[in-house]
Amino acid sequence: MLPTVAIVGRPNVGKSTLFNRLVGKKLALVDDQPGVTRDRREGQANLLGVDFTIIDTAGYEDEDPQTLPGRMRMQTQAAVENADVALFVVDARAGITPLDEEIARWLREGDAPVVLMANKAEGRAGDDGVMEAFSLGLGDPVPFSAEHGQGLADLFQALLPYIDREEEEEEAEPEEADLESAPLKLAIVGRPNAGKSTLINRLLGENRLLTGPEAGITRDSIAVDWSWTSPDGEERPVRLIDTAGMRKRAKVQDKLEKLAVSDGLNAVNFAEVVVLLLDSTRGLEAQDLRIADKVIEEGRALVVALNKWDTVEHGSALYQGIKQALSDGLAQIRGVPIMTVSAATGKGLDDLIRVAFETRTAWSQRVSTGILNRWFERALEANPPPAPGGKRIKLRYITQNKTRPPTFVLFGTRLDELPESYRRYLVNGIRKELGFGAVPVRLTLRSAKNPYASK
Repeated sequence: MLPTVAIVGRPNVGKSTLFNRLVGKKLALVDDQPGVTRDRREGQANLLGVDFTIIDTAGYEDEDPQTLPGRMRMQTQAAVENADVALFVVDARAGITPLDEEIARWLREGDAPVVLMANKAEGRAGDDGVMEAFSLGLGDPVPFSAEHGQGLADLFQALLPYIDREEEEEEAEPEEADLESAPLKLAIVGRPNAGKSTLINRLLGENRLLTGPEAGITRDSIAVDWSWTSPDGEERPVRLIDTAGMRKRAKVQDKLEKLAVSDGLNAVNFAEVVVLLLDSTRGLEAQDLRIADKVIEEGRALVVALNKWDTVEHGSALYQGIKQALSDGLAQIRGVPIMTVSAATGKGLDDLIRVAFETRTAWSQRVSTGILNRWFERALEANPPPAPGGKRIKLRYITQNKTRPPTFVLFGTRLDELPESYRRYLVNGIRKELGFGAVPVRLTLRSAKNPYASK
């Protein structure tokens, strides 16, 4: 018997879209109008190699049990009672509704474990709804986009304790007890013909991946397990992930290439550190910045590698130009490591792997609440928040609620009026003063609810 996951939530939050995403087929009908799903629908899902049974349920509605919506709700309740875990879906764009709160109360009273998922969280439009979801008392919400498949890695981590306990213990132990012994999940991305497969072959010491002068040879994302010997002789496990070259979207016409690029973007989601490989003979192009922005948007640690450096003339000027262009083009994250390498000769590759391990350490670290708030007090004293209209914005305290990427929640009042410049000031301070360097740092704002706001 496979473990069972029951999807629950009010109508039209995207349960059937999520169901189709997890089973890999369009088994459930999907439409903008609410109430399309009525019966429970079961399917076999696979999430990053773990199989389980997924159940799509009707939208939970507060209706008399004798009515059709009432009978549909009873089907949903039965599904949850028999499930190993309930996946409670809310709509991040619509925010938390009274019906969401009622469903949360019902789930808290039951015996089934609950994973809270904030769907439709792509882009900034869903940020407020994700933060509101904390108020449901069901733990940290998993930001997700069922339509676009964003957030699969986070959903996998949240569900893993209930769908594969043994694997969860294997995965969690290195992160909590000994990160240094856990394999580094390292994805190599870039435009076609930058030398990604050649670089991996050089690291492996064999022609493991097909290479050649033709652009676009690689289609599937290929993962290869490898052991890197550090300069002090220590063996460090690495999972290398080669991806298809990513051209500008307008130039991607072939269906197979579209699928390959999509597969490469998914590989980014499951990596810890991503190396953006540039062809030094072509410099930095707009597409490179788009790829880098995508990596940062997914919360992955980024390292830039300038390949074919052995063939470059006037290297110093080129290096400084690329460094400045990256600084200008990636304003949200400064100081990304830039390495010079040659996949053909192997020069600089040991330094690249060393920096990738160091970057993962920064990406995975957690700061104690005491150290964090002492820094926070100093930051406020050095630069107090503004007072729009003469009313000061009160920043009360800050906490780190997540790692990988490091994520912080700032509590206070009137935070909707906090300027973006001040938010950047705090994020830059966290990076500089607390040792996070150039990894993505997320800061969310959470104001106390005003009980009189709706009166």
